[in-house]
Amino acid sequence: MTDNKIRVIITNNQKTVKIPTGLRMLVRRCCNAVLKLEKFQGPAEISVTFTDNAQIKVLNAQYRNKDIETDVLSFPMGENGKYDLNMETGAQILGDIVISMEKAVEQADRYGHSLQREVGYLTAHSMLHLLGYDHEDNMERVRMREKEELVMELLGLPASSSYIVDEDL
Repeated sequence: MTDNKIRVIITNNQKTVKIPTGLRMLVRRCCNAVLKLEKFQGPAEISVTFTDNAQIKVLNAQYRNKDIETDVLSFPMGENGKYDLNMETGAQILGDIVISMEKAVEQADRYGHSLQREVGYLTAHSMLHLLGYDHEDNMERVRMREKEELVMELLGLPASSSYIVDEDL
């Protein structure tokens, strides 16, 4: 039997948004749900950092040459299903997720759902990136969206409204 121990290290680097009770557990459950859905084998380690718009804007400019704040950034540590190992634990280090809590609050308000659903969705989205998914073309975007929504349903956080992806907005 494979040990599928999942370690999610969560850091709060912002003071703008109070982290609601249970949100850290939701992030852990979300990471686990994505790994289960993707049939990921073996122990894994993920780092999740809550930040604010100012900090995520700096990271977005530094790593993606985009001088704007964004909702979530993913920093995968693996390539083609191969990951660095934590020598102490033997866990595969999947990478880092950085979530702007300010942006999450804005988007939850805009889409008319809870902050929990928004943070769960951003976590699922970012986890899929850590596992090698992308959304550069329409088919990949649709496939990723289906998986994200499936994870949200598994966690009891289904969409309250349809998302319309309009590139012209």
